[in-house]
Amino acid sequence: MVLDDLGSSLRSTLDGLRGKSRISEEDVEDVVKDIQRSLLSADVDVSLVMDLSDSIKERALSEEPPSGTSARDHVLRIVYEELVEMVGESTEIPLESQTIMLAGLQGSGKTTTAAKMAWWFSKKGLRPAVIQTDTFRPGAYDQAKQMTERAEVEFYGDPDEDDPVKIARDGLEATSEADVHIVDTAGRHALEDDLIAELEEIDQAVEPDRSLLVLDAAIGQGAKEQAQRFEGAIAKGVDGVVITKLDGTAKGGGALAAVNETDSTIAFLGAGETVQDIERFEPSGFISRLLGMGDLKQLTERVERAMAETQEEDEDWDPEDMLEGQFTLHDMRKQMQTMNKMGPLDQVMDMIPGMGGGLLDQLPDDAMDVTQDRMADFDVVMDSMTDEELENPRVVGQSRVERIARGSGKPEERVRELLEQHKAMDQMLNQFSGMGDADMERMMKQMQKGGGGGMGGLGGGGGGLGPFG
Repeated sequence: MVLDDLGSSLRSTLDGLRGKSRISEEDVEDVVKDIQRSLLSADVDVSLVMDLSDSIKERALSEEPPSGTSARDHVLRIVYEELVEMVGESTEIPLESQTIMLAGLQGSGKTTTAAKMAWWFSKKGLRPAVIQTDTFRPGAYDQAKQMTERAEVEFYGDPDEDDPVKIARDGLEATSEADVHIVDTAGRHALEDDLIAELEEIDQAVEPDRSLLVLDAAIGQGAKEQAQRFEGAIAKGVDGVVITKLDGTAKGGGALAAVNETDSTIAFLGAGETVQDIERFEPSGFISRLLGMGDLKQLTERVERAMAETQEEDEDWDPEDMLEGQFTLHDMRKQMQTMNKMGPLDQVMDMIPGMGGGLLDQLPDDAMDVTQDRMADFDVVMDSMTDEELENPRVVGQSRVERIARGSGKPEERVRELLEQHKAMDQMLNQFSGMGDADMERMMKQMQKGGGGGMGGLGGGGGGLGPFG
């Protein structure tokens, strides 16, 4: 994730303030040095870093903590607010008819981003279309066609046409019934003059409502020159930046430099290779996750979207029944399928207050892989169970455990783990069903204070969103 080193280092420094009622100048200096070191190593512009440092130092030493607020929480809140201010607001992307043009170097992830954005718009109730104008890169047409098929959105391209401007015009006409047109332009290995000239021509032909610059998160200081050239090539300028490939070891600071150079904002974040691996940039949630404070808004959106997709696949399943009646292994399987639709588990964990950041850093490197493997094993085990056993797991005794293990090819221990996890989740759901709104609100506030809780026992703390014991 962008600036991940900052989050880890800063959390460690802030934890050293626990128990203190007042903060010293030395404490503030330690916090500021951590921020400077991490941001500079992440290729964030020096002037941005120094302005941020000065603001944090001034506020931390001059502002009195609110009554009942610890020194740690006071400084954390200041750092949070200043970082949100530094990254800026999210690019305005209205849910209405529009044409969006994507620009960027070859390898930045434009074609993948085009399909991801189209998928995102389709989930918002709009009809998107991707127009592929890249005649330079071999395979660009095939890649775009394949990605848009996965996203289940409209696509236009012409592999036999050499003129990208003609493709753009023809594409707009052929997909005229679409609400949102996403025009993917060609990239090059460097900022060649012919790339800029071609981009200018396409820009004049399609007259986009907004233009987004797509940047690989690992771009570094090179983002500054890119941003300047692309800004000059687009008539209305760059409206926003899309940061891609955040699932790698990217530092991401270069993107902030690009935002600063173009006087724009960040529109989307891309992580992963599937069309679902995209999210709108929300500065408050982004920084909250960075500092281990979670992002309940993004988590809720992912849960609701995944639930809706699971229900579309099986109209007879209603998640509300889990709180009103018996919780079966059928329900548990649907919950597992829903979790898989929410994206990589480490990203989901980052969104849960108290579960991201420092706690994730303490887990073994293969913890997430082990969890995913266990979920896959549970699915295979359930394939070897009868309808009676899936509806009422209590009937499964030792003889049935042995039969299920033989049929699934999994050890008896895994079968028992499935039954134990089901029992724990059933007990948790019974507790939730008896909660009033006030009880739920108190629980969520406790989580936001860093109390943890759990996703089925991963990292300790009890039941949660899935079978992760």
